[in-house]
Amino acid sequence: MGRTAVEIELTTDERNELVGLTRRKKTAQQVAMRARIMLACAEGLENKVVAERLGVSKQMVCRWRVRFARDRLDGLYDEPRPGAPKKISDAMVEKVVVDTLEKTPRGETHWSTRSMAKHIGLSQSTISRIWRAFCLQPHRSDTFKLSKDPLLVPKIRDIVGLYMNPPDHAVVLCVDEKSQIQALNRTQPLLPLRPGKPERRSHDYERNGTTTLFAALNVKTGEVIGELHRQHRAVELRKFLNRVDAEVPQQLDVHIVLDNYGTHKAPTIKRWLKKHPRFHLHFTPTYSSWLNQVERWFAKLTDKAIRCGSHRNVRELNTAIRAYLDANNDDPKPFVWVKSADQILASIARFAQATLEAHDADC
Repeated sequence: MGRTAVEIELTTDERNELVGLTRRKKTAQQVAMRARIMLACAEGLENKVVAERLGVSKQMVCRWRVRFARDRLDGLYDEPRPGAPKKISDAMVEKVVVDTLEKTPRGETHWSTRSMAKHIGLSQSTISRIWRAFCLQPHRSDTFKLSKDPLLVPKIRDIVGLYMNPPDHAVVLCVDEKSQIQALNRTQPLLPLRPGKPERRSHDYERNGTTTLFAALNVKTGEVIGELHRQHRAVELRKFLNRVDAEVPQQLDVHIVLDNYGTHKAPTIKRWLKKHPRFHLHFTPTYSSWLNQVERWFAKLTDKAIRCGSHRNVRELNTAIRAYLDANNDDPKPFVWVKSADQILASIARFAQATLEAHDADC
């Protein structure tokens, strides 16, 4: 006679947790299998039946049934395994982290793994492991700029509202100009891409003139209306708006998101807008160009069609830009805006609070 299997009865919370473990993408595969075993055992099935259903051994089912009955959900996870004793104390790890955050090496702006290892008396690889564990990267820095616009909150809510809940019978366009795009030609011929070798180019270049791209990104479709000009004055912007007016069906209102550049508020543009009442301008807050989706499209244009190109004159540069525009509009892909206005404002508030605390600490 074999031993009677331990009966498994699950509470509602335990069942929900086990089901979650089987469906969660980040769950380790062995933990997900143990959760499936427990759910099958809770149906009153014998170990042999559970093993056949899930393709595991009977001994495995028995082992995890017993452990779950003893430790419940905690029993699904592997117990800590014995290993070599720690050679670095918690106090030493804390000192590395604190010194990294609060001190700098003499005559330098930030630590390297070698300078910190010499300062603390540990190996470079140990410092590297500690920094990775605490996500510390002293050699990196980011930039930010807090807007001082008194209408920051209503402007963010207005623009994000256009992105996430656009008005009916209207099109939302993100408009801006990418000015001073340089036609750069390398001083020597390019060495083409080869297996094991990247494309190589001379570090210096010749400047062969500039061009300006006016662009209007359709937020819904990802299509871009583009027009190239030599300058970016109000006259050129008016011509571009005429182009937009001609391409957007007349029965639709046009909501345009754009920044606070002086050209956008010139008398010429104001007079044009009075003659075209279906156009509505929505200005981004100061220092907040990241709210304008066409800026992200400009970054793609630079990365994919301009930076690695070599153009002997402005005509070649314009041809490359038009080719990218055509390719984009043949297969447009809109950006997906996911952050709500409340989330953005909360993030700005955290930055402002951190800035204030840093200022107070310096004082």
